[in-house]
Amino acid sequence: MVFSSFSFLFVFFPILLIIYYIVPKRFRESRNIILLSFSLFFYAYGGPEFLPLMLVSIAINYVFGLLANPASPRSKAAVTLAVIINLALLAWFKYAVFFCENLRNAGLDIGVPQIVLPIGISFFTFQGMSYVIDVRRGLVPPEKNPLRVALYISLFPQLIAGPIVRYSTVAGEIAKRNENLDDCAEGGVRFTIGLAKKVIIANTAGELADAVFSGSTGELTVSLAWLGALAYTAQIYFDFSGYSDMAIGLGRVFGFHFEENFRYPYISKSVTEFWRRWHISLSTWFRDYVYIPLGGNKYGKRRQIFNMMVVWALTGFWHGAAWNFLLWGLYYFLFLVCEKYVWNKALDKMSAPLRHVYTMLIVIFGWVLFRSETAGFAFSVIKSMLGGAPLSDGRTVFYLKEYGWAMILAAAASLPIKNLLNKYLEKHRDRLFGGFVHAWMPKFWALMLLAVCYVRLLSFTFNPFIYFRF
Repeated sequence: MVFSSFSFLFVFFPILLIIYYIVPKRFRESRNIILLSFSLFFYAYGGPEFLPLMLVSIAINYVFGLLANPASPRSKAAVTLAVIINLALLAWFKYAVFFCENLRNAGLDIGVPQIVLPIGISFFTFQGMSYVIDVRRGLVPPEKNPLRVALYISLFPQLIAGPIVRYSTVAGEIAKRNENLDDCAEGGVRFTIGLAKKVIIANTAGELADAVFSGSTGELTVSLAWLGALAYTAQIYFDFSGYSDMAIGLGRVFGFHFEENFRYPYISKSVTEFWRRWHISLSTWFRDYVYIPLGGNKYGKRRQIFNMMVVWALTGFWHGAAWNFLLWGLYYFLFLVCEKYVWNKALDKMSAPLRHVYTMLIVIFGWVLFRSETAGFAFSVIKSMLGGAPLSDGRTVFYLKEYGWAMILAAAASLPIKNLLNKYLEKHRDRLFGGFVHAWMPKFWALMLLAVCYVRLLSFTFNPFIYFRF
């Protein structure tokens, strides 16, 4: 089940809201049980055969969370074993086929297991590990109530595709939170904005990207290759940030306040800044649980570069069991190292527009590598983009007429226009009909967007969220 489906919008979510809010607020554990039950059903709906894996993950991290109490002499062994078991489960379900296929291609007589990737395993595995590690570090106390740990790991808004939530962020709200009408209204607006990003922009840009890249790379022209790359650049941002907006909005409806996962990454003026704005929960996870434990920047330049290489190789491989993802991670590692040690001073001297163009070119070429099934396909597309193909043909003009409005809308929505408008309304709220416009304009636009989304969901075939496969 996905947030932009009729089954979620008109069945699952309304029923959950009614049952959840019928229970009085003072019965906190009852509300938690309702939310947990619906979260497990939400996960099982997409693949009931994977529900036992989710329950095993919950049980493992609950037990080892108790054993990881820093007051215990066995806490270090407990957290080490927890990490090994979590990573072993992730490795088996996500990477076993990849490694077996590559060993077989290398000439070894080895069978390839038939394994279906469980939805969201990368996300809930990282959440479970972070809980046990944070208990060992003394950042959160071990949770004795298993239902609270279960709710933390399986909470449906962020279960499938993040953001990756730390237990310290939601522990207090699992135990005691204050659901109120203002949070519900703000959450509803945020959810609708995310839904519009997905349904209006991401799905449309995805149709264009698929149309361009579905054929042979030999049929690409320079303009068509660029159009496809730009379309995918729009698709992946609005698809993923739209999901994060919906997750944050749904969390707010039920009294949870998740941290932001995107901060307008396409306005960045360096690759370093881009990764401070893109998928923030993943970047900070690798920083806190891999980069810093490896030594961070404490032991000199060479060690820091090595630590960065490990982190970015893992970041790429986290996204998928394929060589192109590993290359994508190392691709960013090279640019981040160069920005830090090679052309950092030259970059600082460049004008802001040039820095932005430089950053976006790197990001766009990176998305071509990310999207491609093989590195060879990616290099062929990039070759076409760099002039290794005819300049243009009629297809580019056709696609621009068909999808140009979506690309213009994507470019505008990539800018922090909403933030600037909110600041303006906040500053002049007393002049604008006594704050009426400030209070009700977002809700009005959310209703308009919801109506448009409803029409488009009726008219177009649904395409799933990109990050569901990670």
